[in-house]
Amino acid sequence: MSAETAEEVIDGASAWRRLCLTLAVSTIGGIGFWSVVVALPAIEAEFAIDRGSASLPYFATMVGFSCGGVLMGRLVDRFGVMPPILLAAVMLFLGYTAAAASRELWQFLAAQTMLIGFLGSSATFGPMVADISLWFRRRRGIAVAIVASGSYLSGTIWPPIVQYGIDTVGWRQTHVIIAFVCVATLVPLALMLRRRPPIDPHAAPIAPTTAAASAGLAAPVSQARSVQPLLMLAGIGCCIAMATPQVHIVAYCGDLGFGAQRGAEMLSLMLGLGVVSRLSFGLIADKVGGLGTLICSSMLQMIALFFYLPFDGLMSLFIVSGLFGLAQGGIVPSYALVVRDYYPANQAATRISLVLMSTVMGMAIGGWMAGEIYDYTGSYQTAFVNGIAWNALNLAIAFWLLMGRRRTPAIAA
Repeated sequence: MSAETAEEVIDGASAWRRLCLTLAVSTIGGIGFWSVVVALPAIEAEFAIDRGSASLPYFATMVGFSCGGVLMGRLVDRFGVMPPILLAAVMLFLGYTAAAASRELWQFLAAQTMLIGFLGSSATFGPMVADISLWFRRRRGIAVAIVASGSYLSGTIWPPIVQYGIDTVGWRQTHVIIAFVCVATLVPLALMLRRRPPIDPHAAPIAPTTAAASAGLAAPVSQARSVQPLLMLAGIGCCIAMATPQVHIVAYCGDLGFGAQRGAEMLSLMLGLGVVSRLSFGLIADKVGGLGTLICSSMLQMIALFFYLPFDGLMSLFIVSGLFGLAQGGIVPSYALVVRDYYPANQAATRISLVLMSTVMGMAIGGWMAGEIYDYTGSYQTAFVNGIAWNALNLAIAFWLLMGRRRTPAIAA
């Protein structure tokens, strides 16, 4: 693609059309995040296990998802997004049919880990975020936020549907239906995304966003060497905190006597407002850059977590869950923007996938950890305190990176 054509494509109509298709892929493929959360009480009853053990399928899925995201990111950097999405469609079909047929917990775990997580849904999040970042320059913040909202939009749409299916036809038949929906929708979407991204003629070896450059916060080369591991640690911290209400709100409502359906509705509200949050923070990111957005959203998430400690009534939990959704939506997309500030475009999918892998690992660890804390203490209060502590670690790293930028002379864009 010539430089002139690239100028027409980047931020242009074709880029926005691709964004819509990419959002659809992320929303459909995001079922791998949420079906296992909604099915947690059913799995606990099916296999006669405790809450910590019932959290293992989520943990296993997220571990597979995070590792698979790096593999899929490498494939996207080399071949584009179409082959990984086609692979994901087939693996999700096989994974959900295998999970539906499982008779032992280990069989269910294997299907969730390898097929649904590692080779399935992993292609529909981090690689999609990385790919769309290559099609935008001026509007990169909002574009990344929209695609990253796919996981929350998925969490808004899927949980009530999955819960209805479980209540109506059982969790096994529901998994079979999900398998057919995934393969029937993702294959044509993959074919529509076969075009490779344009080569941005204005991209520098280290290409800060417009907002970061104008703010004098472009990434120094020396600092870039240490950013990857710090961002990965920050991603683990924020998502251990994030996982506690997201993974356990359905079970928590059941324990309080409100019923699993109320919990599924609460999760849907949380993630629906998370979409609003991600879009809002995407607009903010185009003004203040990735790090500023990360700090703001992470701080608000920690405040929202505090509100879970004193409130456990039905209406108050709906309100707190809504506030939590509005608070935390800007965190994960911010990592993609920070990576683009520090590293070249031809490493985007791999490096963004590595950071997003750590966020998924944080979700996996947080979901499992909260279950174990519940089994040990008999309540979720300590689990929320644990989440707040990990959130504080995320904030500390973000402030450290911000201060490092201000201490080092910026490189011009």
